[in-house]
Amino acid sequence: MRQVIKQVQRGLNTRLGFFILTVVLFSVKSYLAYRTEFNLGVKGSMQELLLAVNPLPAALLLLGLALYLRGRKSYWVMIIIDAIMSTWLFANILYYREFSDFLSFSLMKGSSSVSNNLGKSIAGIIHPVDFLVFLDVVVLILLIAFKVIRIDVNRFKKRYAATISLLGVLLFGANLTLAETDRSGLLTRTFDNNYIVKYLGLEAYTVYDGVKTTQNNATKAHADSSDLASVKNYLSKNRVSPNIQYSGVAKGKNVFIIHLESLQQFMIDYKWDGQEVMPNLDKLYHENDTLSFDNFYNQVGQGKTADAELMLENSLFGLPEGSAMVTDGTTNTFQAAPAILSQKGYTTASFHGDVPSFWNRDNTYKSWGYDYFFSKSYYANADKAKYNLGYGMKDKIFLKDSAKYIEQLPQPFYAKLITVTNHYPYLIDSKNESIKKFDTGDSTVDPYVQTARYLDQSVGEFLSWLKKTGLDKNSMIVLYGDHYGISNNHKPAIAKLLGKKKVTNYDLANFQKVPFMIHMPGLKGGINHTYGGEIDVLPTLLNLLGVKNNDTIQFGQDLLATNRNQTVAFRNGDFVSPTYTKYGGDVYDSKTGKELKHLTTTQKAAVATLQNHVTTELSASDKVVNGDLLRFYQPKGFKKVIKSAYNYKKSAGLKELKKAQKKEPTSLKAKNKGKSLLSEYTTDAPELKSSNSSTSTSDSSSSK
Repeated sequence: MRQVIKQVQRGLNTRLGFFILTVVLFSVKSYLAYRTEFNLGVKGSMQELLLAVNPLPAALLLLGLALYLRGRKSYWVMIIIDAIMSTWLFANILYYREFSDFLSFSLMKGSSSVSNNLGKSIAGIIHPVDFLVFLDVVVLILLIAFKVIRIDVNRFKKRYAATISLLGVLLFGANLTLAETDRSGLLTRTFDNNYIVKYLGLEAYTVYDGVKTTQNNATKAHADSSDLASVKNYLSKNRVSPNIQYSGVAKGKNVFIIHLESLQQFMIDYKWDGQEVMPNLDKLYHENDTLSFDNFYNQVGQGKTADAELMLENSLFGLPEGSAMVTDGTTNTFQAAPAILSQKGYTTASFHGDVPSFWNRDNTYKSWGYDYFFSKSYYANADKAKYNLGYGMKDKIFLKDSAKYIEQLPQPFYAKLITVTNHYPYLIDSKNESIKKFDTGDSTVDPYVQTARYLDQSVGEFLSWLKKTGLDKNSMIVLYGDHYGISNNHKPAIAKLLGKKKVTNYDLANFQKVPFMIHMPGLKGGINHTYGGEIDVLPTLLNLLGVKNNDTIQFGQDLLATNRNQTVAFRNGDFVSPTYTKYGGDVYDSKTGKELKHLTTTQKAAVATLQNHVTTELSASDKVVNGDLLRFYQPKGFKKVIKSAYNYKKSAGLKELKKAQKKEPTSLKAKNKGKSLLSEYTTDAPELKSSNSSTSTSDSSSSK
């Protein structure tokens, strides 16, 4: 035994021995991280083998670079490279824990636009054990520092270093070949980054993402009008006629879009601690003049809220990596809801109690044609800690303070209000708690019910004000959840919330449902069971508003159409439909929820048809966004948006609002003979209970 230990020690005292030790430690660490921190859906011996092997090619190639150097420098460069790769692994573990995806260049490029107040989120995500990814780096440093391993100063022949590099290339080639046999079209027809990491490893994914990002940039530079031909062909084959019964029933009405941050459908009618969690939204959901959709899914990717906004107002999918609002919002041509309605005589405005640069909204909204963007500077106390909660103003205060501007908007108007309090990490102070936490034992999930309840109360107060002022009688109110609040990485907690012993991928697919409601006095409502998603909102609203929509580049379909395709595409290429559900690599019967492990020939053909539809749809939308193809197309009667015509600075916005009211005295305030109706707005926000606080928030437009 002693002899063996001495031989091992002698081996480690050579440059090659230390290199092999570093490669082995890094590869084992990576495999363990893949297995414990990521939900890659590994199945079968082939995928297990590939998962174990795929860290090796990158380790040989990258760590092997140090072998071309001499003496001590070779050892320390090896350790530095290991530390850099470990840091990348660490960053992806944290990101994946909350977003179920991997970091991308597009995402990092836009990080400055979403970095505001993210510290609290990171603090909630990070676990002490995460730092174990650096354990091998520390061990190697200690082994060198305490001379347990002695540095080999002898020259390492370049041909040996080259041989190791070649071995890394060959091993990657073998890895890719085996991966392609298990999943054909891995690099050419995949929308799920999990597959790339599962088959090829995190480092290979990073290279793949870099190549795709470069290709996408080149695509835009070389695109021309001929690239639209295949897109138009796809849309003409899949376009359906809107529901005539509902056409124009909301013509001339104001439109409120209320963005319900991170709210999921399972919370509708949910009871906890003997209470109805969201009584206001539950009541609205079941009213006779509310169209409610119980099979409505979020379809977001890495862009999360930004993807939801893009789909909602453009009927274009978000990108597979990063956020289109960040990467393309400033430069691309869009034909979005605000511009369409503005050209039909609407005043258009978006409200958000945070910095305007978040998700690049300040630039994207100009591309979309918003007349006004009321952001943080318009709200007097937005910076005060007690009014703010991480991602902007608390909802009760935000909605109350937004009423000041809403009553000044010339009617009809299109107004989008973005709530934020129900955003991860679900922080809420004790004064605003009105229900106890969930008891799943998951500290991330348990406070979700408290912020959801707060959101419901906030919306209830706002809807009450609309009724008191009479705005509700002449408005169509649209409420939607933008994306999941509880990620799939919290399966035990999800199972407990759903009353199940454990959750399947079928359960997780349906956990992606979010609320979608359209409320208007006199609207023929009810709960609609059609399968749809955020991509379908714009065509649905335009039909209700009586706006012709038969020649636009939109990928959604009217949710009320009787002959619509009910296949709902997820951004990663999975899907749900009334017949089959594909999620996480598994296929299910949508009616029974039973997994179909051995598909019949008929079932295989049906699933393949659905998959082809989804893949084609996502590819066509990506082609439009990546190529900025709308610059080559203009629907009949639509005027191109002139971005330079918009100015969202507070001074300019207030000046323009004052001028607009004089030109068109149709605002709520103007119709009330110039008197404000803010006194009709009641809120139980504890922050506003003192008269001083209440006064300062209501005078928000005159401050600063």
